[in-house]
Amino acid sequence: MNEKYYAAIDLGTNSCRMVVADSLGNYVYNQSAATRLGEGMSLNNCFTPEAVARGINVLKEFGEIIKDSHCHYRAIATAACRMAKNGTEFVQRVHNECGIELEVIDGREEARLNLLGAISNADKTKPYVVVYDIGGGSTEVTLAKYETAEIIATISIPWGARNAAEHFEINDYDERKAKIFKQEILKYMTEFKQLCSYNNYQSQISFVATSSTPLRLSAYIHQRKEYNREAEDGCILTYAQLNKAIDELRKTNEAQRADSVYIGPKRAPIFIAGSILMQTIYEELGAEEIIASYKSAKDSIIMELIREDKNGASN
Repeated sequence: MNEKYYAAIDLGTNSCRMVVADSLGNYVYNQSAATRLGEGMSLNNCFTPEAVARGINVLKEFGEIIKDSHCHYRAIATAACRMAKNGTEFVQRVHNECGIELEVIDGREEARLNLLGAISNADKTKPYVVVYDIGGGSTEVTLAKYETAEIIATISIPWGARNAAEHFEINDYDERKAKIFKQEILKYMTEFKQLCSYNNYQSQISFVATSSTPLRLSAYIHQRKEYNREAEDGCILTYAQLNKAIDELRKTNEAQRADSVYIGPKRAPIFIAGSILMQTIYEELGAEEIIASYKSAKDSIIMELIREDKNGASN
């Protein structure tokens, strides 16, 4: 009997991730490509021709892998495709040119998938978990029960590292611009806290942050001498460690961040905006420590595909 394979594609505003797993959930392929799909969207809320070309090129490669491996797959697109005026046109081109059915999901489904992927990194002694994912075009913050992963409240902040860096013109750190951006984030966080009566849960929560920003901060804090996402998965970062690292990196310019093994040239223009997002959220929630997570939506998609297949075979 031929081995079955399962694939997950997560197309975000800044990067596209793909994993392929066998029927036991072992990953046989794991790749991330910087498509920068949302680059330039702040001008007219449309994908630029250059961004579309980058996205298509990456997805063509991923489509060939799915075809060659006969994968059962799910491909999702998040904030950039939700917001772009030409998002529907892009999705159709992906279908025609790459052979991939791209599903544009809403903020709640994005939050659910990230929660299910990242919850394995949460502190098992705490009955509740907050997972927040700092994307390129949005940030989802979700409070859930740890044992059942039942969502108590979730909110999608329409700002991520890339669109915030462009809209608020935050490249190198600027106190005035950062303050304006922070006030924008706090509007959503106030709504989130009211939505879930946050003070009733605060002392019982494990905090998990997914995406590149917390993982890169973890590598910087631990001075790994390289950036390896898998190595930072599950690392605990204290409030003091994070604040010190963010303060140090705010003093750097784009060229210095581009030369850093922890940031690099592709993240250098948007890293400061991502760090403001991350810091504003954990300070507002009163988190004493954050767990960095590489596990996210792509991992939960694989788990669900395998489970659905097994349930179908048993019926």
